[in-house]
Amino acid sequence: MLSMKGSKTLILDQFNLSGKTALVTGSSRGLGAGIALAMAQAGANVAVHGSSRMPEETLQQLAALGAPTLGLVGDVGDAEVCAMLVEETVARFGAIDILVNNAGTIRRAPAVSHPEEDWATVIAVNLSSVFRLMQHAGRHMLAQGRGKIINIASMLTFQGGINVPSYAAAKGGVGQLTKAFANEWAGKGVNVNAIAPGYMATDNTAVLQKDPVRSGQILERIPAGRWGTPEDLAGAAVFLASAASDYVHGHILVVDGGWLSR
Repeated sequence: MLSMKGSKTLILDQFNLSGKTALVTGSSRGLGAGIALAMAQAGANVAVHGSSRMPEETLQQLAALGAPTLGLVGDVGDAEVCAMLVEETVARFGAIDILVNNAGTIRRAPAVSHPEEDWATVIAVNLSSVFRLMQHAGRHMLAQGRGKIINIASMLTFQGGINVPSYAAAKGGVGQLTKAFANEWAGKGVNVNAIAPGYMATDNTAVLQKDPVRSGQILERIPAGRWGTPEDLAGAAVFLASAASDYVHGHILVVDGGWLSR
């Protein structure tokens, strides 16, 4: 704890994650890979995850930083995979201190013809997995009396979007799950929060980036005047994973270049 009466604890020390273990789902590329690297740079052991293959590139980048790592593979839409990711992380490092629920998918189709299978897939991967992983990791965190959970929300946690009803429903649910779990666990040493990225230059937004009309509309609304990058989430992620955020609970931290302020 910082003290106003001359404590020797410096504020930057509050952001140090040395000795902590983080599991970052969906970290083979994009936002997840950026968050995993940020955790390692702050000192954490990092378990990274790919949905269908080992996240080799991220593992190589972490190895270059000298970070203790673990690579995991599996579809988080499968309940058994969610349990496995947490248990393998604990088996490798002895604990799980930080969970970042980043794994996700998106399916685009008009609401009137949005396929049932797309709805089921997106809800399973983007929402049900968040619930399950929080449960599994939370059991360990509650037992040890500490833990940080960071869910990756979206602008569509607040807005409806176009042609993405399943994604909007899932991300709206992520916001509500974040608040519901925080209400129960805040007094037990476990922080549950979320980050809502704005329009980020990742695979999920490739269709939008390639559409000159839609891309232009998006850029016109962003006061910062550019798409975001994985590096733009690094500070927010480390903050919510660290002791610096110990009194932050149930919050959705928007990192959007000012999009929502317009």
